[in-house]
Amino acid sequence: MVKLNAAQLRKGEGLRGKGKVKHNEIYIILDNVLDTYNIGSIFRLADAVAAKKIFLCGGTEIPPNHKIKKASINTTEIVDWEYCESAVEAIKKVRSLWNCHPEESSTKDLSRMRVSNELRPARHRFAQAIAGGDSSLIAQNDRGVVVAIEQSTKSVPYDKFNYTTPICLIVGNETTGVSKEALEISDGVVEIPMFGVNISLNVVVSLGIVLYGVIAKTVIPSDPPVGGGRGNLDKIQIATHSTR
Repeated sequence: MVKLNAAQLRKGEGLRGKGKVKHNEIYIILDNVLDTYNIGSIFRLADAVAAKKIFLCGGTEIPPNHKIKKASINTTEIVDWEYCESAVEAIKKVRSLWNCHPEESSTKDLSRMRVSNELRPARHRFAQAIAGGDSSLIAQNDRGVVVAIEQSTKSVPYDKFNYTTPICLIVGNETTGVSKEALEISDGVVEIPMFGVNISLNVVVSLGIVLYGVIAKTVIPSDPPVGGGRGNLDKIQIATHSTR
């Protein structure tokens, strides 16, 4: 598939390739993310990893919005998105998609469906692992895992979580983080280790780090290139610079 630069995307040329993208089973929830630059940048990130859908929740601004469009370089026209009243509602929708039969997952009223009890064991295993000091957590639920990116007493370093797909990542408000209600029904919580004075990273940076952690374990071939070559990475276009 032909890759487009920022100028081409701003002209709307990306719409021609929208149907050709093979999406990864990655969903993203924005829980009251208020900065329009952050929102737009997350759309750009979502396109970069071929995420399946973004859920914009609560006070998160939605397209069409000039600032979001500018920051996203028009990827708001490419990435599928939906507005939900809360992150909890979005989590329920995602889990309904995972737990329904394919013909049922296309219905419009998924938000009213109950969360399957089959997801509870995954949360129970996560709690047990935390209590036992096991930081090498495995997303064991066959039908998907919901992971919040947040600093909390239950969080583990993002690189210690064994990501599988389908997966849903949650990022929260720039000041208050992921809501308590969303954290309570997530399957896991990961955070980015901080080694300097600063306590945290920008929400977009944090999401980008974790997203590519997911990609590294689920999409990019695990076998290293032989003899210093690129191996199977020739099939993946690596970004070497940013054009804003």
